[in-house]
Amino acid sequence: MNEKMNFNPGPTALPDEVLTKAQTGLNKELHSGISILEMSHRSQEYQLIHDNAKSELRHFLAVPESHDILFLQGGASLQFTMVPMNLLSKYNTAYHIVTGSWAEKAFNESQKIGKTQLLASSKHTTFDRIPKRSDWNVDVFNTPSYLHITSNNTIYGTQWQDYEDLPDLPIVMDISSDVGTKDIPWDRVTLAYAGAQKNLGAAGVTVIIINKELLVDHDTERPIMLDYNAHAKKGSLHNTPPAFNIYVLGLMVQWMNQEGGLQEFEDRSNKKSELFYRIIDQSNDFYKGHAEKSSRSKMNVTFKLPTSELNEAFLRKANEAGFVGISGHRSIGGCRISLYNGIEMEACEKLAHFMETFKQVHSN
Repeated sequence: MNEKMNFNPGPTALPDEVLTKAQTGLNKELHSGISILEMSHRSQEYQLIHDNAKSELRHFLAVPESHDILFLQGGASLQFTMVPMNLLSKYNTAYHIVTGSWAEKAFNESQKIGKTQLLASSKHTTFDRIPKRSDWNVDVFNTPSYLHITSNNTIYGTQWQDYEDLPDLPIVMDISSDVGTKDIPWDRVTLAYAGAQKNLGAAGVTVIIINKELLVDHDTERPIMLDYNAHAKKGSLHNTPPAFNIYVLGLMVQWMNQEGGLQEFEDRSNKKSELFYRIIDQSNDFYKGHAEKSSRSKMNVTFKLPTSELNEAFLRKANEAGFVGISGHRSIGGCRISLYNGIEMEACEKLAHFMETFKQVHSN
């Protein structure tokens, strides 16, 4: 069987070392005759796994003690509802900058919960950029509660390069697709959330990093399963957690810490993305990127070829060569190369070589 190199946008590749250790977690003999899949979440054995994952993640992301780490379920999509349900009072307004489909979904869900205003959007340019501050609708500001942004846009391939221009508001960030590749300004970020299946492990667990000042009892009828404080009080064990997924997250973050930590993976992210953007920029529009250069994502490189026939041929030949998951999202088509932390540089170099060869064969 040909080797497969996984560039899926999520769930995505996990390092062989992590996969091997995850398999041992299924072995009953290593856990007093009980597999992790069978283990009680109230047991001392599982508590060690849970605490280790939390400790490794706090170290990796340099999360200060002012913030708690929760392991919940429902994916990042559930957070589109939980965030305003917990943070948005009836007297305040949630502001959103919409830079892609997931950011738009978060904005739409927030409107169902309370007063929500659009501060800026790049929808009118097919989400090909991060809106400049000069394009923000600052006239809407009124009793702000927080600003919600999505740090990386997986579908269209844009990313916030820095957060210096953001207004002096508590920031809520969906960091699902670039967590673990850049510093997060925790002094400004009141809450960050991420589905694990791109950079932190396997699908099934969602990480919430929340300022402890927000974890207070509220006199509301909020469902307990949608209350951050209820989960924090129980150490994310209010109900049965996705134990095996938390175990895999712990393994993945431990591996990243051992490999050199956040700075190392930021450097790797830069090198991997630069490899592909250099090919795109030097291709004379044979490969045409979707995102503006100033907003390019280091996680998701999106581009099209000159014709639909060439697009189809490229994807077909890439699949035959063992490159999996590089078809563009159905909403924009083309191609998309996802470069999460579990994807090895060697695989990127092979795909880059394939792109160069394909261009040489098919360009005029």
